[in-house]
Amino acid sequence: MHRRLLVVLVPLAVLLVAALGVPLGITVAEREMQETYVDRLNDVGRFASLAETALTTGRTEALHQELSRYHDLYGIPVVVIDVSGAVLLGPAGAYQEAARSEPALVRIVTAALAGARSEPSGEWAPWDDSALVVAEPVGRDSEVVGAVVTISDLSKTRDRILLRWGRLAGLGLLPLVALAAVAWPVSAWVLRPVRKLDAATARISEGDLTIRADSEAGPVELRRLAQSFNTMMDAVENAVQRQRAFVSDASHQLRNPLTSLRLAVESLSPHLADPGRPVFDVAVDELKAMQRMLNALQASARMESMRTASPVDLDAVLATRVDRWRALTLSAGQTLSVSAPPGLRLLEPPGGLGSVLDELISNALRLSDASVVSVTAVADASSVTIAVQDDGLGIDPADRGKALGRFWRSPRHQNVPGTGLGLAICADLVGAAGGSLRLEDGLARPDGSGFGFAAVVALPVVVAAA
Repeated sequence: MHRRLLVVLVPLAVLLVAALGVPLGITVAEREMQETYVDRLNDVGRFASLAETALTTGRTEALHQELSRYHDLYGIPVVVIDVSGAVLLGPAGAYQEAARSEPALVRIVTAALAGARSEPSGEWAPWDDSALVVAEPVGRDSEVVGAVVTISDLSKTRDRILLRWGRLAGLGLLPLVALAAVAWPVSAWVLRPVRKLDAATARISEGDLTIRADSEAGPVELRRLAQSFNTMMDAVENAVQRQRAFVSDASHQLRNPLTSLRLAVESLSPHLADPGRPVFDVAVDELKAMQRMLNALQASARMESMRTASPVDLDAVLATRVDRWRALTLSAGQTLSVSAPPGLRLLEPPGGLGSVLDELISNALRLSDASVVSVTAVADASSVTIAVQDDGLGIDPADRGKALGRFWRSPRHQNVPGTGLGLAICADLVGAAGGSLRLEDGLARPDGSGFGFAAVVALPVVVAAA
């Protein structure tokens, strides 16, 4: 998470440094170029003053030698030209060679011969290779007799600019490196409570309501958030515990009076005449159904109190259950087939995967009127899917959603012992492990009239540690 925070902060810091550094770099480059231009302008101004005296007196030898020494010393050709553009003094060969690649030369020389001081030529960007042409008129106004022209290679100036830009870039990197060095531990400190809170919510979503967030670390705002979260979880856990305690206590407290009532009703059997026998039988059946309901509610409260999912090997679960399932199906005149690839490891629901499969097998035996019951398991990268299928009567597709609700029973199963809680409890427990329980078409019926019933459990895969 703190990596994503750095991804946000570092680009902003880069933009800030660039916003400050780019104008500064442009200013540095302009200053270097201005200094070079002023230096060349001072040189040609001096040479123009000397050339005016030399051309007037006719003594040009000293000026010619000085122009040549200037070229030898700095590598910059400086010449004196007449009004026709012909070179009078200075290194003519070097000047003409440099002039071939300077398109601005004609414009600048023409302006100088007209008596105007030239503006700097060429591009001022360090990455451009044009030269700096500077011309100064010899004489004034209508008495201009020539011009002093210099063509300066700016490679050294550009090298200095690039060097200074490199130093600025290095200085600009220092705050970025410092930001990254400081932001990493600071963001980790700030976000550590968030990560712990995220881990706590993940554990809570798996059904562990005892988890609490760390309210002692991190910024004040996150500590307050963690305290509020813990307060909320205390209230939720207390409410859930009170609800489960109420269901368990109510079921337990009702059991004894209900048992006494049943014994009292059954004790009336010898004293009843035949006309009252059907009513007596109905009363006993209803009392038995109520006892089964109380037992189911107590079992539901016990299983729902176990809210922690844990990894389990499917092979181990099947090894403890398959023989019992075969015995049950054999006694019911049915056939059981089990197919599961070895080595599957998954997250089992609270209360155990075996209890869930037992309930699904029991439903297939009691309610489907099937001849074949099949248990198959397949796996993909994220989940293991276990399907309990039969070729019996099945459930109408419109009623499958209702079948996962508590106390719902199919109209044709009203006289079959049961509470209507089994599938609902299984769906809740599977959901607590991060899985799902869905109802689908099962195996094809032997008479070809349709399909039986299938309860499909999907649970997360657990990757075995290396």
